[in-house]
Amino acid sequence: MTTSVTRVRAAGLFATAGAVLAALFLGTGAPSAAADAAATTDAVTDAATVVPVQTTGPADKRFNLVVLGDGYTAAELPEFRADVETHLNVLWSTEPFASYRSYINVWAVETASAESGVDCDPSLDAPRRDTALGMGFWGGCNADSVQRLLTVDSGAATALADLVPGTASANRQIVALANSDTYGGAGGTYATASGGNALSSLITPHEIGHSLGKLQDEYDYYARGVPGGTYSGGEPESAHHTLLTEDQMHEQRAKWWRWLGEESESGGVIGRHEGGMYSTKGVWRPSKHSIMKTLGYAFDQVEREVMVQKISAKVNLVQGHTPDAAPIGDDRTVWVDTLHPVGGELRVVWRLDGERLRAVGDARTVDLRRLDLAPGTHTLTATVTDPTPFVRDPAVRASAALTRTVSWTVDTSVVTAPDQVAAAFTDHTATGAPVGAASVVYAETTHPAGRPLAVRWALDGRPVANPGNDRDLDLGTLRLGPGTHELTARIAGTDIAGTDQELTWTVDASAATAAYELSEPLRTVHRPGRPVEYVYDGPFTMGLTARDDQDGYVVRQFRVDGDGWQTYYGWPTDAGAPYRFTPQGTVIDDLVYGKLGTPRVVPWDDATPDYGTHTIEYRTVDAAGNISSPKRFLVTLLPPRQQVS
Repeated sequence: MTTSVTRVRAAGLFATAGAVLAALFLGTGAPSAAADAAATTDAVTDAATVVPVQTTGPADKRFNLVVLGDGYTAAELPEFRADVETHLNVLWSTEPFASYRSYINVWAVETASAESGVDCDPSLDAPRRDTALGMGFWGGCNADSVQRLLTVDSGAATALADLVPGTASANRQIVALANSDTYGGAGGTYATASGGNALSSLITPHEIGHSLGKLQDEYDYYARGVPGGTYSGGEPESAHHTLLTEDQMHEQRAKWWRWLGEESESGGVIGRHEGGMYSTKGVWRPSKHSIMKTLGYAFDQVEREVMVQKISAKVNLVQGHTPDAAPIGDDRTVWVDTLHPVGGELRVVWRLDGERLRAVGDARTVDLRRLDLAPGTHTLTATVTDPTPFVRDPAVRASAALTRTVSWTVDTSVVTAPDQVAAAFTDHTATGAPVGAASVVYAETTHPAGRPLAVRWALDGRPVANPGNDRDLDLGTLRLGPGTHELTARIAGTDIAGTDQELTWTVDASAATAAYELSEPLRTVHRPGRPVEYVYDGPFTMGLTARDDQDGYVVRQFRVDGDGWQTYYGWPTDAGAPYRFTPQGTVIDDLVYGKLGTPRVVPWDDATPDYGTHTIEYRTVDAAGNISSPKRFLVTLLPPRQQVS
């Protein structure tokens, strides 16, 4: 058994678990509680199995998500695998993980526990379980903590993660899932979440926001049900909290001034919304709600920019290049291999002696023989940049996370020795599962010094024009019709045997479909040119289901009156129960769910009922990343004076 001090993220400071005790919505600190696992760490690792879930490249060149399970017996390991799939698909539906999924390897480390469940679940007097990782609620069965703080034995977690070759603390994030239906989690050095609660899969990206992004909670309370009071500190270091007014942010070019006034990805407008860092007054956040305040919403633009930088800092945009340790001749090709975001292509700018080679464009290979260089030495550079619109801060864009440069000295007197490098594909988007209709697909090749290799793309047997960077193909630009398509990448007849090298993918261009089921209305109204309208005089329920013609978990989402999209999770106390809308919301464990109209998160939020007509939209995100076109219906909630007996 390994015992260590729990360090938790609380109000921007590190504190012991006892100080976090009362934490509230989720534990926000690095979990590492006192564990009662009967087996030693060596026994745990000896019995563990590393299962690659998603492999996008060598572990030492990727950001590695290592998912551990605790409290799953040998017979329950299929449940662990199902929980992993659900949590991952929700994560892949969340930006920026959706766009940078190709930067991430996922490993599941399976180890069977002697007993099912985890410690102190759901109460302090619940039995202690004999499990591999010693996970426990109440901050590891600490009477001074709170039920929701779910901790893990840090030594055992590290030992299991170390079983994944090529990973270390610098290039991985550990996520530990507990075999429990009780709501809970924590974020810090390690992220934890319960595996089977209705909200569990939404906890994981929130906790990774803490662990990887160092994002702070945006709750305006510390203990649930108790307003947090007035913030009394100085300007927060947090990127998404401030004391500044909007005018001051503009004047000082500080905090999120570049995003002010824009529609927030999590709903509403990015501006200055009071409350955060466990204070109700005196500190402001960018959006009314985001994933760091309310589970189910997106990271807003400010948080998303931070997360892009943090994910990208775990990898190198340049994955390989022509050796640059010694001068090279001008009688050869020069190449650079890059990473390949699913959400967009990286940009490569080539310069010779400081002048941009515009004729080369965005190519990953330059044939120096075509440049007709003057005798002597020259400097060639390739600068790789991520042009993502998710980043606006020039300092972030210029950082090593999003910009890398390689330089060569070209000496025209150097003669390149002949090579026998055969044409072949060396790396590519996985072909074993369908790719989405808006994703970027890539194919890398070998690099013979004496000749450039061109990748030719075809869709359903017809060539696809792809000027510039032939290693990537952005399917989103093709605006594919629904159904499935066959995509191929080919190196034409240039290997030693003279045969073509070819890769084939199935493109899934049809999003999953969703359907809703509502409780019985007072009446249903059909009007020409308008969505169907359902009239209620009180609470009603909405269930969302999804169907897809491809394998994989489908994420369902909904939004009310154009507010932020929320991931549908059923009902907080029962994932199989439909979502319940009421005029004032339903209070569960001092949080409020399902207020129709203006959202209400905590009991002291405005509880004024929003009577009248509301628009509810719904959509899906399938396993390939396709997002369905939203559909909608209307709901009219009658005020008491209009209700009839």
